[in-house]
Amino acid sequence: MADDREPPPLFDDEKPDKKEEEDDLFATPNEAPKEEVKDEPASLPTEPVQDKASEDLFAADDDLFGGEGEEVDLDSPETEGPSSPAKMEPDSDSSPLEAPPMAEVLPPAKPVTEEKPKPTPAPRKPSMEKSKEEIEEEESGDQFALDIKVHDPGKIGDGMGAYMSYKVTTQTSIPAFRRPSMTVTRRFSDFLGLHEKLSQKHVHIGRIVPPAPEKSVVGMTKIKMSKEDTSSTEFVEKRRALLERFLQRISIHPVLQMDPDFRDFLEQDELPRATSTSAVSGAGVLRLIKGVGDTLSKVTIKMDESDQWFEEKQNQVEALDQQLKKLHASVEALVTYRKELGISTAAFAKSTAMLSNSEEHTALSRALSQLAEVEEKIEQVHLEQADNDFFLLSELLKDYIGIIQAIRIVFHERVKSFHNWQNAQQTLAKKREAEAKFKQTGKTDKIAHAQEEIREWEGKVEKGREDFEEISKTIRTEIRRFETNRVKDFRNIIIKYMETLMNSQQQLIKYWEGFLPEAKAIA
Repeated sequence: MADDREPPPLFDDEKPDKKEEEDDLFATPNEAPKEEVKDEPASLPTEPVQDKASEDLFAADDDLFGGEGEEVDLDSPETEGPSSPAKMEPDSDSSPLEAPPMAEVLPPAKPVTEEKPKPTPAPRKPSMEKSKEEIEEEESGDQFALDIKVHDPGKIGDGMGAYMSYKVTTQTSIPAFRRPSMTVTRRFSDFLGLHEKLSQKHVHIGRIVPPAPEKSVVGMTKIKMSKEDTSSTEFVEKRRALLERFLQRISIHPVLQMDPDFRDFLEQDELPRATSTSAVSGAGVLRLIKGVGDTLSKVTIKMDESDQWFEEKQNQVEALDQQLKKLHASVEALVTYRKELGISTAAFAKSTAMLSNSEEHTALSRALSQLAEVEEKIEQVHLEQADNDFFLLSELLKDYIGIIQAIRIVFHERVKSFHNWQNAQQTLAKKREAEAKFKQTGKTDKIAHAQEEIREWEGKVEKGREDFEEISKTIRTEIRRFETNRVKDFRNIIIKYMETLMNSQQQLIKYWEGFLPEAKAIA
């Protein structure tokens, strides 16, 4: 009976041991593999030790796979010696005592795993973004060169019938043009006629047409009545620069540069006489802008703007216009002051020269004479810098003020398109109400005509919606291009302007350093 009673307590003692082992399974992860090995069927007595070594291998997965990635190289005679015997030891010896050295040999493979993350493909995303930007720049029309120069202004005729002509030279690689190099002669009215044609075709669909130079009755009257050579006068040179800038702005637009009228302007030897150009004179432009501004202010109040982007851009354009006008006024004042400084410097040079002639002291007389020469050179520096102030800064600001007025006109066209769409919807609603009344009153003879009108106005409503969406999309593209070009233009102009200022200061320093020995020589 004693033998029969002993097994139950032994069986009861084994149960808590298993529970303790299960608790140890979660408490100590190092013993977990032992339980897994006991559960595996048909295991050899030497396998637990080998599994322990394999667990050490799998504990560092990166090291194991990193070593496997180099197996082909390890077979070559050029590979390191310690790594190859480490792989031969577990294959040749199956004793449990040699398994731990196998795990100790594997850690030197860590440098291999540390080198793996280096060639990560992470930087591909920014490169893809750059490629998208390059594609957008190529789509903006920068892939073909189109260089335009306006030069050699000349007066043709005498009296009030005289006019100024300009040579326009074009160098291009665009296949659509007939020749890669062209030179034609154009008068001022031809430029105004080109602007008029482009505006009629592109403004109503949302494209920004660069403004043409304004007419100047006073300036041209002086040119016509003058008998001297006017090719080098200030007025003619300013107009030449404005005309060249006008053509260059058209040439960088991907759509306007391919316009047939623009290509004819650059290619044809003679153009039909431009008419109806008085609308783009100085006073005409001011009246047009004022009328557009008044209409725009009235219409935008009634328009329920559902797109925040357009509302923000309109506010930005208004703020930019005000700031540019203030800056332009300041730069014009700077040009005037710098010219006055040059004139005053010339007067000072003359007075100093006269003083040197009346001075009896030889060294002092020589020094005053040298000072007069230095002041004459400085006068030229001031006048040149005044020209740089005008042609680099003042004209750029004035040009962008004109472009902003063109943007306002484009926004006004969008408002007109929106109201055409809304008016079509209102008319359609009235037609449908009339049809309903005809059905209620039993006027069957008018129902067919009313339905035909409804179909017609449904088409007009759909056309109005498509036009409004199309002009909105075009304006978005035009505004993005305007902002990109504006940043580039101001960056380039500011760099050039700073270079001219630095050159002016270097010339002044050079002149004064040359005069310093003469001043010190006065005894």
